[in-house]
Amino acid sequence: MEVDKLWFKDWFNSPYYHLLYSHRDDREAAAFIDKLLTYLHPAPDAEMLDVACGKGRHAKYLADKGYNVTGIDLSIESINVAKKLENDHLSFFQHDMRLPFWVNYFDVVFNFFTSFGYFDSQRDNDNALRTLKNAMKPGGRLVLDYLNSEYVAAHLVTDEVKEEEGVVFDIRRELNDHKFMKQINILDKAKMRRATYTESVNAFTRADFERMFAKQGLLITEIFGDYHFNSYDAQRSPRLIIVATKS
Repeated sequence: MEVDKLWFKDWFNSPYYHLLYSHRDDREAAAFIDKLLTYLHPAPDAEMLDVACGKGRHAKYLADKGYNVTGIDLSIESINVAKKLENDHLSFFQHDMRLPFWVNYFDVVFNFFTSFGYFDSQRDNDNALRTLKNAMKPGGRLVLDYLNSEYVAAHLVTDEVKEEEGVVFDIRRELNDHKFMKQINILDKAKMRRATYTESVNAFTRADFERMFAKQGLLITEIFGDYHFNSYDAQRSPRLIIVATKS
């Protein structure tokens, strides 16, 4: 399976991407964010950054609670949708997370639902993590929510076919060269159109993140294994949720 190094630029702007992932559980996401806020206990007027915010649903959820929230995403299509949600507490910008954003500004930085590890080179992944770190005020906190690579590798579904609104997705997955790769073959019945997209996410482990965080001077304070905040277990946990502080 061959994957374009810049696969995310086309795929995240595609309507098929949003259709394929349209059934993500908003209630579970809201419950997770509520639990995070109880754990972090940010000040009522805290400045928050949602990195890789997509169409802004989680940033809006945070802003509706009174926090000042900024969302950034590479996809201009997603940002154009998110901008319709803007208000005095909520703003959105198209931005590549590998490039510096506001420095020493945010109390909390979020990176939700495996929105990291897309890049082909370690330098780019390091640059992205540096952006997250630099955006925080000293003493600020980062929450990075990633898949647990060991669990995903053990439970990998190699072939799957699903249909959404007359669009058939023929999905093939593999673990190759320390990356989870997904080929998505699409048949749009209404338009009689075929298309193929790919995804590639680095199979980073806890040890990988510990090295990357240490390189950026980020102190890991907690690691959870799921959205209910159970302890992380390499074999049994579906998620790798890292909480870290900036000194």
